[in-house]
Amino acid sequence: MIDYWIDYHERLTTALLQHLQLVSISLAIALVLAILIVAVFSSRTNWLTSLIYFFSALYSIPSYAFFALLIPLSGLGTTTAVIVLSLYSEYILLRTFTTGIQQIDPMVVEAAQGMGMTSQQVFRKIQLPLAAKSIFSGIRQALTAIIGIATIAATINAGGLGTVLFDGLRTQSMVKLLWGTLLTVLLCIASSLVFKIIEKVALRKLGLEEV
Repeated sequence: MIDYWIDYHERLTTALLQHLQLVSISLAIALVLAILIVAVFSSRTNWLTSLIYFFSALYSIPSYAFFALLIPLSGLGTTTAVIVLSLYSEYILLRTFTTGIQQIDPMVVEAAQGMGMTSQQVFRKIQLPLAAKSIFSGIRQALTAIIGIATIAATINAGGLGTVLFDGLRTQSMVKLLWGTLLTVLLCIASSLVFKIIEKVALRKLGLEEV
C-alpha cells in the first residue's frame, strides 16, 4: 500500500479533494434549503410533516436509480451528483431540525410572542439557537451518509473516491480498494470531528453547552 501511495499519491489526493468538494457543495445547498423550509413552515406543522415524508420517499430511492432518473434532465457529471446528494441530505436535515424545534419548551415561544416578536423573529432568535444541538447533529448525520453515497457518483463521471474504488473492482486490485475505502473512512471521521469542534465553539458562544 505504501508503494502505491508513493507512485499514485497525486491521483489519490485529487480524488479525495473532488470527493470533499462534491460533498461540501451538496451539504451547503441542502443546509440552506432546510433552514428556509423550516423557517417558512415552522408554524405549519402539517405542511412541514408532508415535506419530511416527501423527502423521506426520495431518500428511499436507491442511489443508482436516482442518478439514472436525473441523467436525462441534468446529464452526466457533477450537477446530477450534487442534486442527488442534496436531496438525500435534505431528509436527514429536515427531520433533525424539526425534532429539535419541537423539543423547545412551548412556554419559551409563547413568552417571546408575548413580547411582540413575529414568527420569523421567534424562529431566528429563539428556536434556531435553542435547536442548535439538533441542527449540528443533523449536519453530522447527513455528512456521514452522503460521503458514502458520493462514491456512487463516480459511475456518472462526477469524480471522487468512487473512481478509485470502482477502478479497483474493475481491475480486481485489492490495493486500490483498500485505499479507496481507507480514504473514505478517514474523510468521514475527520469531517465529523471538525463539525464536532465547530459545534462546541458555537454552543459555547450561545451559552448552550449544558442544554
